[in-house]
Amino acid sequence: MQRGGVSFWYQELGGLPKPRPALDRAVSADICIIGAGFTGLWAAYYLKKADPTLTIVIVEEKFAGFGASGRNGGWVSGNFAWDHEKYLSSGTADQVKAMVAAFHGTVDEVIAVAEAEDFEADIHRTEELAIATNAQQFQRLAPELKRLHHWGDHRSWLENEAQVRARIAIPGAKGALVTSGVARIQPAKFVRGLADAVARLGVTIYEATRADEISKGQVITDQGRIACGVVLKATEGYSARLSGYERDWLPLNSAQIVTQPLPLELWRDIGWTGAELVGDMAHAYCYCQRTADGRIAIGGRGLPYLWNSKIQQDGRPTSGTIAQLQGILARLFPAAAHVPLAHAWQGVLGVPRDWCATVGLDGETQIGWAGGYVGVGLTSANLAGRTLRDLVLSKPTTLTQLPWVNRRVRTWEREPLRWMAVRGLYAVLKAADRAEAKDRAYAPHLARLGAWIKSQ
Repeated sequence: MQRGGVSFWYQELGGLPKPRPALDRAVSADICIIGAGFTGLWAAYYLKKADPTLTIVIVEEKFAGFGASGRNGGWVSGNFAWDHEKYLSSGTADQVKAMVAAFHGTVDEVIAVAEAEDFEADIHRTEELAIATNAQQFQRLAPELKRLHHWGDHRSWLENEAQVRARIAIPGAKGALVTSGVARIQPAKFVRGLADAVARLGVTIYEATRADEISKGQVITDQGRIACGVVLKATEGYSARLSGYERDWLPLNSAQIVTQPLPLELWRDIGWTGAELVGDMAHAYCYCQRTADGRIAIGGRGLPYLWNSKIQQDGRPTSGTIAQLQGILARLFPAAAHVPLAHAWQGVLGVPRDWCATVGLDGETQIGWAGGYVGVGLTSANLAGRTLRDLVLSKPTTLTQLPWVNRRVRTWEREPLRWMAVRGLYAVLKAADRAEAKDRAYAPHLARLGAWIKSQ
């Protein structure tokens, strides 16, 4: 089994890509984007499409798609993943509902661009199943569905074991929340295809170039200065490495394993013929996909946070993290528990202090930002890219009226408080999950404690 090396998705492509040239002199541009992940690439794509005369450069410390964009679970899901009520501080209930609708529509937009730019990314339209694997999880399904419907989210549900079993064989499954209109992708293929499309439009991507400082009208890199009218910070989970932004978004670890291809007889036992995106209703949830070549990929939180926002560059999960993910594999898909693993890797995602994503542009400094997606970046980055386009071009649209626009939250606490809070949060959530699995009466109290820690 291989560990690290960015991700299995790149291994499947034959290894890491050859980097594009680094910045080798001082340059100027209309717009400088920091970070060549999905956020930066989508922003560049839509800006250049809207105004081909713009000069746009992207600076990337490693290579396009090195971060979460090339490591994620491959879920193109339009689900609203944050606390609806928190956005009422920056918008009305109707605006929050409009934001929910905008995210649902983003799935089609992501796929339409891949088709228009003619790149292959194992795109498969399907549904998302959030499985209730025990009685207490099942009890939360109906109230959760009611809450979602209140905000204009039209998810449905599988109401009993038989309905779940007809789709996928997961032991003990009682029911599931169902989201239609989602898709599975191979993320490294997608981000590489998008990067190539952006480059064809005339955007210059400087790789192996680290941005050290940003300020009004300029970006200082380790390779030279870039003078620009607008700076867009698209660093997401890596924002803590940028001077002045160390405590804006916390880098939260998420790890994955992927098996060797399963033999056909195992797939007959498991089902999963629709290649649905599969998660569970646990508080410390997992995310799974059936890959295009017949593997099972499973992700979740192992060691969630490292002291002082440290980021493990090689992406090698600990043995304990891998064992946790293998435990999820055995619990959800016992028929595949003994299938050898092919790869294990991890990356970071950006978490704001209130766990809610944001996008914006400062009118005075002309410094923009987008991120804090808390793990749903594939679609969030696309909507953020289109929103940044409208903000940069000073074009009021329905997107610029959404309540995540120009929404600012307080910074994270200094160490050791944030280390204690995040480690403590996940310890409580996992304890709540263990208690639910045993149908302990105190499980809801642990879950409420976790929610309280998260909200402080």
